[in-house]
Amino acid sequence: MAKKQITSAKLRQPNGHFSQATMIEARGKLVFISGMTARRTDGSIAGIGDVEAQTRQVCENLKAAIEEAGGTLDDICRVDVYVRNMEHFDLIHKVRREYFKPPAPASTMVEVCKMTSPDYLIEISAIAALPDA
Repeated sequence: MAKKQITSAKLRQPNGHFSQATMIEARGKLVFISGMTARRTDGSIAGIGDVEAQTRQVCENLKAAIEEAGGTLDDICRVDVYVRNMEHFDLIHKVRREYFKPPAPASTMVEVCKMTSPDYLIEISAIAALPDA
């Protein structure tokens, strides 16, 4: 199913790698991906102190989850991003551009004071729409 980017001239254009809105036909399967952190399969945390490395690991974890469901990162329509420091906005979006091709998912990013580990700098949850097989 093709994702379509919705852009309104009545809204400010995004300053990061995300869409104001995305639209997809409501057929197929919805996949709700829990918040992914920079935790590797062996339990260690990637990139402690390095938001780019952590964002890359988070995106790899999202990729693994959506692929297990039968989709690709292109099927992700929305992400919610939780960061420890909003100053990392540009670095995070730099990495997101490597993983999410246009049209980028709709997105919300908020700064939070605590996560489940003090070493986490970012967490991303996602919603994807997969076509019927």
